[in-house]
Amino acid sequence: MPVFVLDPEQLVFPDPRYAEDDGLLAIGGDLSVKRLLLAYRHGIFPWFNEDQPILWWCPKERYIIRPEAIHISKSMRRYMRHHEIRIQTDRDFYDTMHRCRLKREHAEGTWITDDMERAYTTLHSTGYAMSVESYVDGELAGGLYGVHFGRCFFGESMFTDIENGSKLALIGLAHILEHTGHKFIDCQFHTDHLESMGGEYISYEEYMELIREGLEDP
Repeated sequence: MPVFVLDPEQLVFPDPRYAEDDGLLAIGGDLSVKRLLLAYRHGIFPWFNEDQPILWWCPKERYIIRPEAIHISKSMRRYMRHHEIRIQTDRDFYDTMHRCRLKREHAEGTWITDDMERAYTTLHSTGYAMSVESYVDGELAGGLYGVHFGRCFFGESMFTDIENGSKLALIGLAHILEHTGHKFIDCQFHTDHLESMGGEYISYEEYMELIREGLEDP
């Protein structure tokens, strides 16, 4: 079926079950806080390039990490024993997001546009996004950011400046979220890196059930 075109004046999305096979659901709209929160509550997220209109996606299979199931390899455990590791949250949300952008711009390109940076920084300022940073021997090593509400965390991007930096940030995030009873870390798409750290596919129906459980007691 044709991709749904959003009306900027109406805060509504089509039924995610009508998404294309690749997950594309809708086009247009805006990146306001209200629209972004509505999207994430239904498993929808924006992902588009600088020269494209806003594209909204909702894959039929979801890739997540359950915080209690984070996998720490033997080599990572050795690395952590031999270095001073520190995890921090919200050190500087914009800087962490911008570092994620720069890493991808210098490699394969990025969806983190100026508009996305403004939108997610606004989400953070209203309490609906957070960043996690890792330090190795006192030096900033890596970090990640994502949308965060209830007991749900929707990961967006990561960066590494020192060996294992993003992995340490993800491990730190998982430990924090396990302690607070969070249901999942949404990874959006599969990568070998995420699979090695405990990622798994679940159906959209199971994914939405986790969101409902995560919103019952924020």
